[in-house]
Amino acid sequence: MHWPYAVPEEKKIRLIVNTDAKNEADDQYAIVHALLTPRFRIAGMIAAHFGERSVTSMEDSYEEINKVLGLMGMQSHVKVCKGAASPLPDDKRPVPSAGSELIIREALREDPLPLYVIFLGPLTDLASAYLQEPRIAERLTAVWIGGGTYPEGGEEFNLGNDVAAANAVLRSPIPLWQVPKNVYSMIRVSLAELAVRVRPHGEIGKYLFDQLVEFNLAWGGKPRWPKGEMWCLGDSPAVSLLLDDHMFEYDLLEAPLIGQDQRYVPQPGARKIRVYRYVDSRFTLEDFYAKLALFELIERRIP
Repeated sequence: MHWPYAVPEEKKIRLIVNTDAKNEADDQYAIVHALLTPRFRIAGMIAAHFGERSVTSMEDSYEEINKVLGLMGMQSHVKVCKGAASPLPDDKRPVPSAGSELIIREALREDPLPLYVIFLGPLTDLASAYLQEPRIAERLTAVWIGGGTYPEGGEEFNLGNDVAAANAVLRSPIPLWQVPKNVYSMIRVSLAELAVRVRPHGEIGKYLFDQLVEFNLAWGGKPRWPKGEMWCLGDSPAVSLLLDDHMFEYDLLEAPLIGQDQRYVPQPGARKIRVYRYVDSRFTLEDFYAKLALFELIERRIP
């Protein structure tokens, strides 16, 4: 694609996207945002499992990633791998997969561009990659959408789908940026906003909007979520924080461990991780909307 601006080569990064894409309706927005970001050199996408909502959850994610790529005409441009189909049995034993092998291979490859891996679901494939090959720890940075609110923690969907993997990563020296649920929930949008800013922009814009509305209706009988006329695009900070890392909006905290109740268990003296307390929703959403509109113009070859 020929964007109306260039990104200096020295500012580009390699990126792997690990996503439980068919879990609900917001992963697709983050996937598209990543694909439309010129700073990123996409090294691959990994389909992640998402637990009890489907007995074939990883396969469902794999099919959804490929569907999004197909709608964008990018299926031949991006490598898609299957990740683990289930959580780790414990925090010492990996579940090897093509996805964990991709992380290992890309981390150990000599390349001047730094490698980031974003996790929009559980940390299963990162933990497996590390347990298979510990040398990757100093050769990538992980960005994780997951975990409860600090300092107590508590139930959170992505964390709950593999607590053992989270503990394996927290015990490791892998550089980790964590976006807990009180922070990723800041990316609030109304369905009316999405109808105006997303749906009109090509086949992919229509799909992004329609699949979210469909999910909203299908789950409408639940008492607490969804709320009816809004959504949280909670996976999108994994993309926007790699455009601008919000250097004044995080704390360096000693990495905790996670109890079976998903609460944080302090570990005095542990290595430190980056824990975000804020993400700029305006910056995140407006960058996405602009890139979606530009993509439509480029695809239609409008000058």
